[in-house]
Amino acid sequence: MNLIVSIFLSFHLLGTAPIIDNPELLGKWQLVYFDGIERIRQSPRYLNAPATAKEDMEYRIAHRLENTVYEFMEKDSLVFTDYGQKGVVQKRVTFKVDEQQVLHIYEENQTRKAKIIELTEDQLVLEPITESGVLGKLVFKPWVKPEE
Repeated sequence: MNLIVSIFLSFHLLGTAPIIDNPELLGKWQLVYFDGIERIRQSPRYLNAPATAKEDMEYRIAHRLENTVYEFMEKDSLVFTDYGQKGVVQKRVTFKVDEQQVLHIYEENQTRKAKIIELTEDQLVLEPITESGVLGKLVFKPWVKPEE
């Protein structure tokens, strides 16, 4: 037991304690980039699409980016937007960050995972993890209230 306490204190004093203790994670983060979008833009379906179809896809991409906001709150609460069969919905779930800097988002009967690649006061970079592997990088910036 003393070994576990010593290890935790060592990590804490060295500044490598689990990120959940890092106040930089708390707050609202807006998705600004997903490298999967670039794969879509390079796909034959997109490249060969008529101009109106490309405009529609770009509108959807912009809408998705503008409306994907994660709000990490004290303790283990997370509110985020999600896209489902009923359109855009806001969900309140719980989360934790483990020792390997993997974010676990607990939602009803599933757990979503993402590796925290970078966390500063100006940027949060996540790599979603699925059974098939890593899905690319998601880049978030601090949320700024839109001007009305």
